[in-house]
Amino acid sequence: LCCHCGVAIPPNPANMCVGCLRARVDITEGIPKQLGVSFCKQCERYLQPPGTWIQCALESRELLALCLKKIKASLSKVRLIDAGFIWTEPHSKRLKLKLTVQKEVINGAVLQQVFVVEYLIQSQMCEDCHRIEAKDFWKAVVQVRQKILHKKTFYYLEQLILKHRLHQNTLRIKEIHDGLDFYYSSKQHAQKMVDFLQCTVPSRSKSSQRLTSHDVHSNIYNYKSTFSVEIVPVCKDNVVCLSPKLAQSLGNMSQICVCIRVTSTVHLIDPSTLQIAEIDGNTYWRHPFNSLFNPKQLEEFIVMDINRVQEKKKPAGAGARSNKHTLAEAWVKKTSELNTDHQYFCCTHLGHILNPGDLVLGFDLANCNLNDEFVNKMSPHNIPDAVLIKKGYDRVKRQHRRNWKLKELERDREGMDTDDERQYQDFLEDLEEDEAIRKNVNIYRNVDIPVESDTDDDGAPRISLAEMLDDLHISEDATGGEGANMMT
Repeated sequence: LCCHCGVAIPPNPANMCVGCLRARVDITEGIPKQLGVSFCKQCERYLQPPGTWIQCALESRELLALCLKKIKASLSKVRLIDAGFIWTEPHSKRLKLKLTVQKEVINGAVLQQVFVVEYLIQSQMCEDCHRIEAKDFWKAVVQVRQKILHKKTFYYLEQLILKHRLHQNTLRIKEIHDGLDFYYSSKQHAQKMVDFLQCTVPSRSKSSQRLTSHDVHSNIYNYKSTFSVEIVPVCKDNVVCLSPKLAQSLGNMSQICVCIRVTSTVHLIDPSTLQIAEIDGNTYWRHPFNSLFNPKQLEEFIVMDINRVQEKKKPAGAGARSNKHTLAEAWVKKTSELNTDHQYFCCTHLGHILNPGDLVLGFDLANCNLNDEFVNKMSPHNIPDAVLIKKGYDRVKRQHRRNWKLKELERDREGMDTDDERQYQDFLEDLEEDEAIRKNVNIYRNVDIPVESDTDDDGAPRISLAEMLDDLHISEDATGGEGANMMT
């Protein structure tokens, strides 16, 4: 019989029935039944003491572990058997935990008890969101600059960043006159971007940091880091004049060269010999040179006569030659001087695509006033009358039938320049003409423009459908389409 109520029971060490034992012994004593948990509304994260904020879904395993850690010290005297959530309204600011515990009580009897712990969700702004609200959200900034009028290199760099998804960690991207600013919440992310830039474009960098606040008692110092990256001020289709020492070290090539591509190095070609060379960032900053013209000074010529030249014998010490170009001698005339008899003779690397009567864009060196230290020291006999850059096509027709598109970075713009659209069209044309650059860029098919036949093709380079990617479009309907049934 139970020693208190006299009810017949199976023998047990306590000599009491379960009801009397629970009435006199509470094994959950000392375990708090109401607690608070901090939650940030902005980033929807929970505080895991002392200072870690973690992302947890409602009734998830991570949230259960977070709640149990708050009462871990109190549970040390009992044995936890089971734990689970009791459903509460998602907007009730309450979390209820159902716990099952066991403990050895009087004379070795084991008592099991079920109870509920309620957690009150308290709003608290995390440190990262606090910085954002205080407009003091960034800890590191990468300032990318290129002191040049054309933005071809920046458009190419933008596509590389999108392809490798390096823009995901940025807090903000701001476009200014000479480049871009990338803001980051940590110095490590900014350093990763600097390393990426040094591997993809010829550049140099330097860093600095500024002390914003410090706590002398806990020895905590807060810095804002600034990384400055300067890209070589040469872009595609620029005419440059090398220093005599640099031209000699590159295989005795001509000082007047054309930049045919900018990747991790500057690719140059000598239009009179087809000799090519690559200049990295370190070499450029040791022997700097400038662009002789800006793209606005491109003039339109018409090819009067052209003669392909057989490959000349390489002199001693000459460098490699391009296999993708053909050397030719051409007589050209400006389209603005068709009523005159004045013609220009020049050597060009575009012999594989030029024919008599074609339009070609180039620079007039015979009638221009060049202010360059290396050009001024050159013999006038070594300076060509004109340098041809690329074949001319009808831009309106090319733009109309362009059935592909590129993605762009979301950034803050200070103001759209009227020349930006023309420069972007130049970059798109360069992608169509240069397969080597196209391999590093994700090109998406534009379904709004139908694929046209090639019957009216004027010979302008085009991108094939095999090189395009299908852009991903996600419907707003979660069932897998507009009113479609969910797939099982």
